[in-house]
Amino acid sequence: MIYSKITFLCYGIKNNAIIFFTVKRDNRLDINIAIVEDDNNIRTSLSLLISGSPGFNCVGSYKSSEEALLKINSSNVEVVLMDINLPNMNGIECTRLLKQKFPTIQIIMQTVYENSEMIFESLKAGASGYLLKRTRPSKILEAIEEVYNGGSPMSSQIARMVVESFQVSTHIDESYNLTKREKEVLDYLSKGFRYKEIAEELFISMDTIRSHIRNIYEKLQVRSRTEAVLKYRKR
Repeated sequence: MIYSKITFLCYGIKNNAIIFFTVKRDNRLDINIAIVEDDNNIRTSLSLLISGSPGFNCVGSYKSSEEALLKINSSNVEVVLMDINLPNMNGIECTRLLKQKFPTIQIIMQTVYENSEMIFESLKAGASGYLLKRTRPSKILEAIEEVYNGGSPMSSQIARMVVESFQVSTHIDESYNLTKREKEVLDYLSKGFRYKEIAEELFISMDTIRSHIRNIYEKLQVRSRTEAVLKYRKR
């Protein structure tokens, strides 16, 4: 199926001011998103951002893990923006429980912390992405679409921390039967490159990149970029 690219004018709130920006995305069904955030201002800003952006649909906004676990269901939620530092039950535990109940839901953690322990605890709990709260509104929308399409979006600072945590000699088990090109793509993934950046580096199309990613996931028997990198970086 062929999708056309459409440019949308979107808006969000930053520092109590409304900002406008454009987003290009495929012409396909809306992505249904839930927000779990205890800060009223941030929760309202994210809700307005998503609701005001064509192609994105805010279907729930919750101020606690307990409320989210009670009300979120997989029939109408595809992506969750999850704060880590929630009162009572934190966002990491909420993520773990949500993924147990609804494995297909994709979760992006949002936090002010650049803490490697929290990052890896979140990823182990089942999160597919990790963004700092100062991430620009347009980048948040891009991250939502990326995780919806099978990627693992991370703020550049977070991606660097993940890469630095695996700065060891690499070895790929030849039994995985990765092609030379798949190994090249995986190497770029391990360095924190986004799909578009990898395509530009290798002079290939985005469709070809997605095909390589699917093959890599299947051969490594993983479901996310993070899992693939962990296997790739394993001695």
